[in-house]
Amino acid sequence: MTSADPSPTGDSGSASPTIGVEEEFILVDRTTGHPVDRNREVAAAAARRGVDLDLELTSCQVEIATSICSSSRDVASELRHLRSVVADAADEVGVGVIAAGVPPTVPDHFPITDTDRYRRIGRQFGMLAHEQGICGCHIHIGVPDRDIAVEVGNRLRARLPALLALSANSAIYRDADTGHASWRSILWSRWPAAGPPPHLRSREHFEDLVAMFVSSGAILDDHMVYWDIRPSDHLPTIEIRVGDVQSRVSETVVLATLVRALVMHSVDQIAEGGNPPPPVDADILAAALWKAAHDGLDGDGIDVGTCRAVGARDMIAALVADVGSQLDVLGDRAMVDHALKGLVDNGNGATRQRRSFGDGATSRDIVAEAAREFTR
Repeated sequence: MTSADPSPTGDSGSASPTIGVEEEFILVDRTTGHPVDRNREVAAAAARRGVDLDLELTSCQVEIATSICSSSRDVASELRHLRSVVADAADEVGVGVIAAGVPPTVPDHFPITDTDRYRRIGRQFGMLAHEQGICGCHIHIGVPDRDIAVEVGNRLRARLPALLALSANSAIYRDADTGHASWRSILWSRWPAAGPPPHLRSREHFEDLVAMFVSSGAILDDHMVYWDIRPSDHLPTIEIRVGDVQSRVSETVVLATLVRALVMHSVDQIAEGGNPPPPVDADILAAALWKAAHDGLDGDGIDVGTCRAVGARDMIAALVADVGSQLDVLGDRAMVDHALKGLVDNGNGATRQRRSFGDGATSRDIVAEAAREFTR
């Protein structure tokens, strides 16, 4: 997300917070489906088309970022444009591009992008870095200040399992069904300062934790705080990064819209001055996130309030019901209802991957289908 306008409200001056989305993609060989280390060439081709791409840790990855947007329609328009440019740039270089949480078919290790920072990460974190090549969807929502961001993050911790189940899109890896809908989240959890954040007592508590991580060498810098929710280290936003990158723009937009509505809901509650909900126990939240990563949309989740099993679709329906008034303010209720009906009826990215793989598709077939969906 760019920093052209740090205001936490939209261009119209309304109470709706701004929104920006970052998506990470995998560059693949068109024949084998394997990731290919061509990100600098693709970035150069995109730059000639007026779009700057970020280079990710491994040289088979690129990242796009929307500008600061004030509506879901703007997010959708920008994502379609940016994906189209990436697809054209990849085509010029002679490679394919897919949006999947992990590459379905992979080499033994991924080359590290040749920058000073990424070389340091590769040296310090070893195989964690060289087995990377995983892609998420990062959603920035404007908030008034870091204190509010910390409070909102505490309230959203309980919502992470539902968001992960909804966004799961990484079931196939190393030419096999992983048995998980979001294998990306399992791989990602191995990093220090990754996974669900702790309940934070204050902004100072957050900053003290980050300082401890850096001073101890557990992470190199503030940007390696990889929690599923974090106050941004360089923008006046809260960043929600629990989701896999989505195969289709429409699925990214509904995920981002729900996140925006959740942040609005939390800010409204804070403004009303009521007591915050009790902190979710870290072990319960970890179990609920694992269950969401395992089952995705197609099984049960764990209600972190009651500690009982609940259908993943029911968990998502409850989330939508809770933010109904915020969706009305945004004018997005009809869009969300329509999109979620399609996901409930037909499944999400992980559902489609596993269905195809179970019907005899190979990993290369799944890569080819993901490439077709990229600009759908």
